[in-house]
Amino acid sequence: MDWKKCAKKLILPPSRLILLLTVLSAVCLTAVFRKGLEDTAFAHIAYLLSFYTLTAVCVCAWTGLPKLIRAVRQKILDHPLGNLYLTDAAFKIHISLYGSLAANLLYAAVKLIAGLRSRSVWPVTLAAYYMILAVMRFLLLRFIGRVGIGRDRYAELRRSRQCGIILMLINIVLSGVVILVVRKNHSFYYNGMMIYAMAAYTFYVTAQAIISTVKFRRYNSPVMSAAKRISLSAALVSMLSLETAMLHAFGEGMAVREQQLMTIFTGSGVAVAIVAISVYTIVRSTKEMKGIRRY
Repeated sequence: MDWKKCAKKLILPPSRLILLLTVLSAVCLTAVFRKGLEDTAFAHIAYLLSFYTLTAVCVCAWTGLPKLIRAVRQKILDHPLGNLYLTDAAFKIHISLYGSLAANLLYAAVKLIAGLRSRSVWPVTLAAYYMILAVMRFLLLRFIGRVGIGRDRYAELRRSRQCGIILMLINIVLSGVVILVVRKNHSFYYNGMMIYAMAAYTFYVTAQAIISTVKFRRYNSPVMSAAKRISLSAALVSMLSLETAMLHAFGEGMAVREQQLMTIFTGSGVAVAIVAISVYTIVRSTKEMKGIRRY
């Protein structure tokens, strides 16, 4: 008997079997927690099955994900639009900005509807905040469509500085709203499973904003850097609103004062971070603009 092949088949079973085990594990765990069977033999079997399934899924992802990524990338390259997106920086920048603008408008709409339904100033103000960010993204898109990237650096720097100034001004309003929320003990909340969906979205956009901010630096474009800083600012505010929602949903055992302190600390951190982003954008753009004028 070839023990290596047996071990490999045990750790890395066929994909169909992994899918079947995933469904079976989910069903068993649901039954355990819904029926209160935590201390039964069935629960221990379900835990072992789930552990094995998770291990198999991780090994499958580790071994198969790179190949899948290469295959998907090749498929994208074979398509004309996909090839253009991966090889043309200007086209990629346009798509990125349009996607961010659409996500921004959708998020603002969700906040606005939730605020009107709950009659709360907090989500309505956040909706207005995201609408202003959407307007800033639209102006950047319009600038890129009219002037382009890398053709007029002075104009790019001026637009970048304008974005920094606007971020600074609306951050003052946001800070005032945080103070109001703390004093009146308001919070943002989502119904049912919506909170988990919004949490996943918030962590995704935050990670994506950080990666994009670093990734797009290689283009050396003030307008693109400004667009990614806007995304980062929006993600930070999303984190703040998510925290208030989490405190509302899961903070029953916490005192009101503790919840207020958490909101104050997070809100202050977000405000300081956005101010730092704004000041950095303004100072760097102004300094480079002065250097261009000298020549």
